[in-house]
Amino acid sequence: MEQRTNSPYPRIDRPMLAIIGVLLILSCALFFASDRAHDWRYYQATFRDQVAQKFGADRAAGVLTGVQQIWVADLGRADRCTTCHQATSWKGFEQADEPFRTHPVEPLKTHPVEKFGCTSCHGGQGWAVDVAEAHGEVAHWEEPLLSKTLGQEYSLSGNKGALLQMNCNICHRYDRETRGADAINLAKRLVDEKGCRACHTINNRGGRIGPDLTRVGEKAPEQYDYSRLSGQQTAFAWHVAHFKNPKALTTDSTMPNFGFNTEQAQALAMLVLSWRPADVPAAYLAGAPRTDTPTVEQLAEEERMRTGPGAWFVETGCSTCHSIQVYGVKSPAQIGPDLSNAVEDVQSRFGRTIDDFLREPTGTMSVVLSRQIILTPEQKAIAIQKLREAFAVYQKQQAEKQKER
Repeated sequence: MEQRTNSPYPRIDRPMLAIIGVLLILSCALFFASDRAHDWRYYQATFRDQVAQKFGADRAAGVLTGVQQIWVADLGRADRCTTCHQATSWKGFEQADEPFRTHPVEPLKTHPVEKFGCTSCHGGQGWAVDVAEAHGEVAHWEEPLLSKTLGQEYSLSGNKGALLQMNCNICHRYDRETRGADAINLAKRLVDEKGCRACHTINNRGGRIGPDLTRVGEKAPEQYDYSRLSGQQTAFAWHVAHFKNPKALTTDSTMPNFGFNTEQAQALAMLVLSWRPADVPAAYLAGAPRTDTPTVEQLAEEERMRTGPGAWFVETGCSTCHSIQVYGVKSPAQIGPDLSNAVEDVQSRFGRTIDDFLREPTGTMSVVLSRQIILTPEQKAIAIQKLREAFAVYQKQQAEKQKER
């Protein structure tokens, strides 16, 4: 048996134990005081009072107390949002201020809280129980609450709560139209109308002249160059400014200025930021398209242009910006002049033959032919021949039109 030894400091043992005891008592008192100061206690008490005023003391007695948590194992989410937002499933508080407002019924029919949680749609920091932390308004948390307040800070045009649609589109990205997501639907229409896929790969389908945008939404905010961006320096603000004027942010960009207004630019910014992987089980995507499949009409049109007399212009990428109407080739972007009469057009605009211009291009074409569509001297000779053949067809069609008159 080990022999007990006396303390080397017998005179200070008791004072030290007394001090430690006092510190423990003070720590416990501070812990209880800080716990009582949590925001959720105030909101729960206020909601209980509102229920008592509206429905009576008996209903108020049934209001849950303490921290409430929704654990969604499939999504790995522990959301405590209903600790403060207790009116989520209550009827009668549809017009109340947050956090005492009833959640709209329609979204919950297909997205029940028990299955989806809260933050998967709304964003925020699910396990926090104080306002700033729960809303993600803290350093290094990159999923803020996509609320109307944030929409106002971003000066959204129209619906201030539209930012929420970004999270909707993470799962519904292959929908041609998603109910209730007006901003995202607008952006998807613009992508088709402006022919963005002519230059960019989107959802693993499209061109390679511009960067692949399939997963651009997972790009970290720190990776953006904000040196030319005035005002808010966020990924959202960067994309809005870029869609309005690409060259203002990236001086060597060949992306054209489509003249998007603020509403359109903001909608497109929301769309591209939603393009990130959806880490959800397949069962959560039941009924939603799993791929971005072109329509039968689109496939037929693409096949016609790839195999018709204008196939060379399609294969080389010229049709990305230019239509060749005499061959029925329509550019999805339509930002450059029709190449049907390029032989004549180049001569009148630049005072140079098409041969000379292609050998030493200027302006936008100098950038395109040096970075994006790089042709060998032999290929340039073929291009000149193809353009002269197209011009011959153009002249013939014009002559026939003259005869008809």
